[in-house]
Amino acid sequence: MDATSQRLLMCRPTYFAVDYAINPWMDPNAPVDAALAVQQWEQLRQTYLDLGHTVEEITPVPGLPDMVFAANGGTVIDGKAMAVQFRDPQRADEAPAFRAWFEAAGFEMYDPKHVNEGEGDVLLAGDHLLAGTGFRTAHAAHAQLQEVFGYPVITMQLVDPRFYHLDTALTVLDERTVAYLPEAFSPGSQAVLRRLFPDAVHATMADAEVLGLNAVSDGRHVVLPAQATDLAAKLRDRGYETIGVDLSELRKAGGGPKCCTLRLRQGKASK
Repeated sequence: MDATSQRLLMCRPTYFAVDYAINPWMDPNAPVDAALAVQQWEQLRQTYLDLGHTVEEITPVPGLPDMVFAANGGTVIDGKAMAVQFRDPQRADEAPAFRAWFEAAGFEMYDPKHVNEGEGDVLLAGDHLLAGTGFRTAHAAHAQLQEVFGYPVITMQLVDPRFYHLDTALTVLDERTVAYLPEAFSPGSQAVLRRLFPDAVHATMADAEVLGLNAVSDGRHVVLPAQATDLAAKLRDRGYETIGVDLSELRKAGGGPKCCTLRLRQGKASK
């Protein structure tokens, strides 16, 4: 297995809090340790650096506690950046901040025509885009994704509100392999996944409930929540090297390693 060096975008959780509830993980009445959230995020960032990846940072904006979840800030493939449109008004102001960053970084910009929550719901798997819908990104957004990026788009229907973004229910391990929770998808989408990825790794509900599938893979190393022990063992059995990180504070807002990480694909050679 060969690791691919990645260029990643992250946002420090300087203003992280759980002030509202827009997914089943969020409880504004539960205590949150903001300092610990920053410490855990720093561990994740250092893990990427230790693996040889490049990490860039977008400046956090006061009043946007979920901006740490940079994966929702856009979709970047082959030097093109699709900006986002959030479903919930609490996150709406993140969209122009990320768009400005992409534009300043020199990406070819495209604006969304429908609700589209970026790489939270759009995952490149080999020569296909897997695109989630059901809770956040609108199904109508999938057609625009195909037109912009030129990859066939496969719609994935999510059915469990705990796994409200595709990246909470499925992770791309390499160009041929994914891991996913079957129960998070409609029967039709499960059938499509079986057809596309007959050798996929199936996660247990227990590991999904600690956001174990909200993982980041470079083709060899898989960074995932430390609590997802069964999934980590299955991945090691397949030959992947797993690195567990503790993001328990950020999980209180429904986020894990992948939520905090946006892949910046500069060109076709860096798929």
